[in-house]
Amino acid sequence: MNYESQWREQIAPAEPAVAAAARARIDDLTKPRGSLGRIEDLAVRLCAIAGGIPAHAFERRALLIAAADHGVAEYGVSAYPSEVTAQMVLGLLGGIAAANAFARAVGADVYVADFGVRTPSPAHDRLIDVRCGAGTANLAEGPAIAAERVEAVVNAGVAAFEALRARAAFDTLALGDLGIGNTTAAAAIVAAFTHTPAANAAGRGTGIDDRRLARKIAAIESGLARIGEHSWRRIASEVGGFEIVGLAGVILAAARARVAVVLDGSIVTAAALLAGAIAPASIDYCIAGHRSREPAHSLALDALGLVPLLDLDLALGEATGATLALPLISAAARMVHEMRTFSEAGVATESVR
Repeated sequence: MNYESQWREQIAPAEPAVAAAARARIDDLTKPRGSLGRIEDLAVRLCAIAGGIPAHAFERRALLIAAADHGVAEYGVSAYPSEVTAQMVLGLLGGIAAANAFARAVGADVYVADFGVRTPSPAHDRLIDVRCGAGTANLAEGPAIAAERVEAVVNAGVAAFEALRARAAFDTLALGDLGIGNTTAAAAIVAAFTHTPAANAAGRGTGIDDRRLARKIAAIESGLARIGEHSWRRIASEVGGFEIVGLAGVILAAARARVAVVLDGSIVTAAALLAGAIAPASIDYCIAGHRSREPAHSLALDALGLVPLLDLDLALGEATGATLALPLISAAARMVHEMRTFSEAGVATESVR
């Protein structure tokens, strides 16, 4: 049995019958039908993930931020040097980053998974070490990840999920990213999956100027030119990042465990494309937290068929957008669990003539 078949056997697709039953109940709740708009759609998805009306409100929350460095940063595609990745990891572990502030606002715990930061961080109870190397190779010049190592990087993501489950109890997992140069890798992955020109997928990431944007597009074009057959393995090898390919493994493991996964920006959503190519049913467990300003993000969301909950013009990463969406998820779960139907509440359903 090959790698994909193993995963496809282990991940149960969301059952249409469960979704239909949830929709029927939501339509009968004490409100005009459809009056809660996309919150109703979200509630249906949560029921499908839970396998029925959830007995909880998805309020046990964790953030997992995957970090790694990228060789393509040497190509001049970012406004910041690679050293910033390790520095920001320390900031996250120290509780001083944006993700920490947002997580405290919604009662979530923050963890960092090191998939390949050039400078390793000291041991920390919120740090998960699944290092696959000291950053990828430069995708503008050759494969970012050796082809024979791609599955091992996915498996590192599975290990990161299992390590997190051993440390924390959670019903909802918000995924984020950290790594200088990773918007270049993500844009290349999305461009490959969607057959989109590099210039249409590349964004300004850290706020780069026109000169750096041109270099970013050129780097992506160089990587895309080598892909040829657009299999997920080839895409991951040629233009992937350790944290992006690793996040695909996190998504697969979470789907296997029937845990709701809230996707952040373009990097995490690029990982979802990889996970979906390995096991399509894994996307049934994914919720798009927001839409960022990166063009690759919208392309990936459309390819996955996911509609984001928020659109706040964010472009930071770190699971910030996914974290801000967490209260909406709990509200949707509470709605379907705590509201009563017309018959249960004894409320009339027809007007008196």
